[in-house]
Amino acid sequence: MSEPNSPLMSIVIATPDDFDVIRHTISYLLRQTVRASLEMVIVAPSRAQLNLDQTRLSALLAEFAQVQIVEVGAIRSIGRANAAGIRRAMAPLVALAEDHCFPDPQWAESLIRAHRGPWAAVGPAVRNANPNSAVSWADLFIGYGPWLWPTTAREADFLPGHNTSYKRDLLLGYGPQLEPMMEAETLLHWDLRQKGHRLYLDPSAQVAHTNFSLWRSWLPVQFYNGRLFAGARVRETALWRRALFVAGSPVIPALRLWRIWRGLEPGEQRRRFRSCVHALAIGLILDGAGQLVGYAAGIGRAVDQVARFEFHRFRHIRDEDRRDLSLA
Repeated sequence: MSEPNSPLMSIVIATPDDFDVIRHTISYLLRQTVRASLEMVIVAPSRAQLNLDQTRLSALLAEFAQVQIVEVGAIRSIGRANAAGIRRAMAPLVALAEDHCFPDPQWAESLIRAHRGPWAAVGPAVRNANPNSAVSWADLFIGYGPWLWPTTAREADFLPGHNTSYKRDLLLGYGPQLEPMMEAETLLHWDLRQKGHRLYLDPSAQVAHTNFSLWRSWLPVQFYNGRLFAGARVRETALWRRALFVAGSPVIPALRLWRIWRGLEPGEQRRRFRSCVHALAIGLILDGAGQLVGYAAGIGRAVDQVARFEFHRFRHIRDEDRRDLSLA
């Protein structure tokens, strides 16, 4: 049982340098209907580098149940940063946030309410925060297709990476394996389900996700994400099984394209799919190539590369997207 003034949920958000990187997301967290029951856990290289002055810190403390700053040194791994925040979190529930994903005001309240059920993890429905390019829609379909708004509440096989909430004790049970599990959360979700736990998608919790909209950024990201997922998946797998994954890699782009289409709602979602299918096909081919390399040769430097693109998302979107988001 929580103490009267203790947080109900901790929000973990990482920045590779200063507070300005996460300022926009924090502004949305400050609009949460239950912000007085939330703990903010800010993961940063150091308190000095975060550059969070006392005035701004006092303002955050006045709105949230509490605020922690977790110093981890240089951040070259999203999984390591998030795991550090999870271990320091004080609430029984923990939710992950990103510098480029903006939750609706009732997001936290909905997640907390849903966690009263038998769910190990609860994820939100996802909208497109920068919907005016084919690359942005292709990025959203590849990364978040199964959870696009509008959708229905349901038990899920897996949930949105970097944007899901968990019962904290279950995550702590992974011990030293928590960092690699947090690098590719789909594998974490599959593992939770294999252990008998249940996952839930709650569309009353919604986020607007900023997607890559520059080809020069998006294409390498697809390759590195594919390599990271595949390398993590076969990290401790027998050589003969890895060979089977390598042999099956050429069919991955077509299979994923079909699965994305099949999972979309008729109407607007499928119309958007048709409008960006050329970008989708190219992105999935790059993802498939990354998976082939990951199955054959492991993760390599994919963790560093993915982290390099995940932060500072505004550097990887079009100027018109940046202008629109600055007005949001």
